[in-house]
This record gives sequence, structure tokens and C-alpha cells, in this order.
Amino acid sequence: MNVNKCDFLTLSCFLTLLYIAQVRSSGALSPLDPSSFSKPDLAVMKHVSLVWNVDFDRKVLDGAAVLDFEILQDTGELILDVKNLTIEKIDLEDGTPLQHKIDDEVPKFGSKLTITLPKPVTTGDKLKIKIKYVTSPSASGLQWLKPSQTSGKIHPYLYSQAQPIHARSILPCQDTPAVKFTYDAEVRAPKEFTVLMSALRGEAKNNKTSFQQPVPIPAYLLALAVGVLEYRTVGPRSQVWSEKEDIERSAQEFAEVEKYLEAAEKLCGKYEWSQYDMLVLPPSFPHTGMENVRLTFFPHSVVAGDKSMLHNIIHEIMHSWTGNLVTNKNFEHFWLNEGFTVFLERKVSASLITDAEEAKRSRDFHSLLGLQDLTETIKDHLGVTNPLTRLVPDLNGVHPDDSFSQVPYEKGSLFLRYLEDLLGRPALFDDFLRSYIKKFQKQSIDTNQFKAYLLEYFKDNEKLKSVDWEAWLYGSGMPPVIPNYDTSMTKEVTELLSTINDANTTLNYNDVKKFTPHQFIYLLQQLIRQSPLPVEKLRVLGEEYKVSDSKNAEIAYRWLRLCIKSRDMTKLNDVFEFINQEGVMNYIRPIYRDLYAWEDVRERAIENFLKSEQDMFPGSAYTIRQDLHLI
Repeated sequence: MNVNKCDFLTLSCFLTLLYIAQVRSSGALSPLDPSSFSKPDLAVMKHVSLVWNVDFDRKVLDGAAVLDFEILQDTGELILDVKNLTIEKIDLEDGTPLQHKIDDEVPKFGSKLTITLPKPVTTGDKLKIKIKYVTSPSASGLQWLKPSQTSGKIHPYLYSQAQPIHARSILPCQDTPAVKFTYDAEVRAPKEFTVLMSALRGEAKNNKTSFQQPVPIPAYLLALAVGVLEYRTVGPRSQVWSEKEDIERSAQEFAEVEKYLEAAEKLCGKYEWSQYDMLVLPPSFPHTGMENVRLTFFPHSVVAGDKSMLHNIIHEIMHSWTGNLVTNKNFEHFWLNEGFTVFLERKVSASLITDAEEAKRSRDFHSLLGLQDLTETIKDHLGVTNPLTRLVPDLNGVHPDDSFSQVPYEKGSLFLRYLEDLLGRPALFDDFLRSYIKKFQKQSIDTNQFKAYLLEYFKDNEKLKSVDWEAWLYGSGMPPVIPNYDTSMTKEVTELLSTINDANTTLNYNDVKKFTPHQFIYLLQQLIRQSPLPVEKLRVLGEEYKVSDSKNAEIAYRWLRLCIKSRDMTKLNDVFEFINQEGVMNYIRPIYRDLYAWEDVRERAIENFLKSEQDMFPGSAYTIRQDLHLI
């Protein structure tokens, strides 16, 4: 069936709405968080003690979780989130066995675990229960790598990815960011392996490593990694970890992390997590970074060799304040995590530039890069009427993974920039940001709380009366206002585009010699959005501009998208090599979508995916299946 672009977007939007309606009608999940079964309004989880054995042969964690609850309302039961966990036994602290029931699985969301208490508990009581259990080999929050998937090629590797709601596949819990808890853990692994967690690492003895996390975190920030690892100290409060094959390159890439932390503290206040360590993972890791407290996970591709992926590092650092310290109450308010973090990332990056005018140009240029990505997401991929383009979407019946896009990141950041510009002085808004972080630190909040605090903080400022809150927060499509960004850094790119598109001009490396990596990214993104280049012109561009030699993954994946768009069959082997070696979804999803749109190679793309699916992170494989219309 031939479907034009407009029809496809309309159909996509219709199917999204239909799916939402179907799951809503089931009424399966908690009204407090559309992604969680748990009822923290009755009893809230305050601390977790974990004992795990890492079994690489069975690909499971087996052990126990002791959960401490504070009772908020009289109740005779506890309700938790689980996903494919084998529950062996549940006891009270004194050994009294407890009855439990696991409801039928709601696809993708897991199941509701109901624990019946022997007698009702009353408001103010404390309760401790112990759950002995085993994870599934296919747990959606765990990735068990074969030796062939690692840099060393000798030992297996395990890492977790609990965001957004995959912690329930790792432990029974209240898997909602509305709940924050402290934790301790004791993890047993084979003696040659190093165990790391999002916590203070204690003694490693007799194949056991202990951990303490004294600052409350949501379940999605509980993280685990087990591999044959080395570390290098790169700052007074920072170490970088990786396999030995990558450790020296990684240490060089992160050598200035303390400078970034200090710049972040100047804007946001004291760093509250004491240690800021980093783990460079094997290539299958699906994100450009994951801000697990005290231990940020980075993909293999962030180590470009020239610090050109610096913005990824600063972005994850900024999550130490927005996301980790002040957290979205549920994933309908994800922009409070990501929009704030992108906004702060660009301010801190600019603050590292000594010349004030250059700093402003650089900040605006990176904002324009973000606007490029947002435009493609909304206009070319999701569609302008899609409800998932709202800054605060309705996720009742929608898995947060299915709502993931550039919208909360870039539309959220753009909204904050609009507010900053409206108020007239960046320093004024900086004061508000510090106050906001201090006010809501260690809490989980929603958009209404942010809005109320902003209006109270600026209660004497008449300018905020002009804000169209409904359009910004709940309107679909592009933002209602685009800031008046400084475009001086894009003018050179725009002028070069005219040269490239002129059939009579000759391309030369001098055209781009002075470009920053991000100017080159902007150029490639602009080329992606225009009509395809003739194949011969594209090949000359790749050779003369040395684009195919770039170690920057942001450049590499855009270059390959251009090759696909121009239907250059000679580059297909490079395309498949890239998506088979690279795990970051921001890179491989657009490529798979482009390959699917190319009818001549569609079946090859599907065949390639089916062969590599078993080696992908579970959530990544599911998302690519959607992109390839296999589900």
C-alpha cells in the first residue's frame, strides 16, 4: 500500500490515540501515576536493603529485598510493581509469612503485586517486609552481555537501565518517581569482576561488595554494573571506570570533569552527592548518558578523542540537580527533568567561555541545534497534532518509553528560555533557578507546583501575565513562541548550503576548516531536511569535508542518514556496520526509520535487525520493532 507522508502522520496519530483509549479502558494502573500499580498514598517505601547474587550462567539476580514502609493511611495490604519476577517468599521482619497475589501482566507495564498483611496497620506505623525473589533472564531493566559484546572479548558484562519504569523487573518496589528511598546493598559476583552501583562503594571482600545510598532516590536511579573493570582518578571527587582496553582514552576524555562540576555549582548550588564517578559502557548501551547518582553511565561513543561530545558530559552533570535532586512526580512531567537539564547544560557550557559575546553566540547556536531536532521530531516524525508532542502529555495507558522523544528536552528547554527572555535578565532567572532547586530538593513535583512557585516568586512582575500556559504546557505541535536567537554562528553554514546546492561549484575542505563540530552537525542536519543531494555530489562532500573520518557519533550518524536519503547503495555496508556496533537509540532509531522508508532496502533492514535483536537492550529492541512495523 502506498501512503503519502500526510496520510501516514494522520494514521500514526490515529493509532496512537486508539492505543491510549484501549489501555485507558482497562483501568489497570494507579490513579496517582499512570505508569505504576503502587499505592504510596497508603504506605510509602522509605528504605531498601538488597542482597543479590549475580549469576552470569543463569543470567539472573537472585536474593532478597527488605523494604521499610511508613504507613500513611490505615490499610490491610501493600501494593508493589513487579515485572517477570519469581517471588519465592514474603515475610514480616519477625518471620511471619505473608500471603501475596500477582495479577495478570499488563503488557509492557508488568504486574501488580498485592501483599496481604496479617492484621491492618494504622497511620504512623512502621513496617518491614522481606521478599525473596529471582529476576528473569529477559528482565527489561538488565542487559547481560556476551564476551563478544565487550571490548575485552573474554568476560561477560552486566548493566542495568531502570529508567523510566524498568526497576520493577529488577526488584519489587514502588516503581514511581513520586517515591524516593535510601538503600544499602550487598552484591556477590565472581572474584575477577568489579561491582558498581549508584551508591557509595564500600568494602569488597570474599566476592561481596557493599554499598550505601544515604540520599533518597527514585527507583529509576537505582543502578548496577558488573564487569572486569579498571578506574582512573580524574578529579578530587571523580573516577572514571571502563574495561582496560578503553580506560586511558576515557580518562583523557573526562580529565576536566572537576571544572564542569565547579561551573555547575556556581549556577545551581552545592553538589549534594559527594562523589561524581563515570562508567564508560560497551557499545550496546542505549542512551547518550544516564544520570545514575554518583555513577553516571556513558556510552562507548562519548569517548570521541577530541572532547567534541562535551555537551553529553555536562548534560548528565546537570541532572545532579534537575532530575536527581528535584524529580518529576511521574513521567507526564518528564520535561521538569529533561527540559531543565538541557536549559542548564547550555548555560553552564556557555559559562566556560570567557568572552561574554562569544558565550551568548555559542549558547544560542546550541539552542538552534536543539530546535532543528525538535522540528524534525514534531513535523517529520510524530506529526503536529500528535498528543505526545505536548509538553505535559497524558500518559494514561501509554508506556513512558513510547512517549520518549526530543519534546520534553527541547520544547521544555525552549519554554524556560522564553520565560528567561520574558523576564528580561538572565541573572534574574538564575536566582529563581537556585531558589527553585533549594525549595524542591529531595522532592518529586509536578508542573503545577513549578508554575505556582514561579508565579509566587515573581508575583510583582506583570510580564508573566502574558504567558499562554495552556498553549505551552498542553498544546500539541511546535512551541507557540520561538526566542529571537543570535544566528551569527549559523550564517556561515547557511551560506555554505547555497554553495553545496549549486551544481556548478567545487567543494573544498577550506569551506569547513574553521567549523566547530557542532556547526558541522548543523550543516548535516540542514542537508537532511532538504531535498536529497545527487549521489556524486554527496560523495565529493564526504571526501572533501573529511566527514567519513569523523569519530564524533553525532556527525557519523547524520552523515549515514544523508547517504541513505541520497540512496547511495555503496554506503549501505557502512550503515549496517554502524547500527550493529552502536547502541545509542538517538542514533540508530532515525537510521532504521530511514532504511524502512527506502523500499529497496527495507527487507534487508528488517533482516539485519532480527539477526541483531537478541544482542540489543530489551527496551531498544522493542522500540526498533515498532519503527520497523513488526508489532
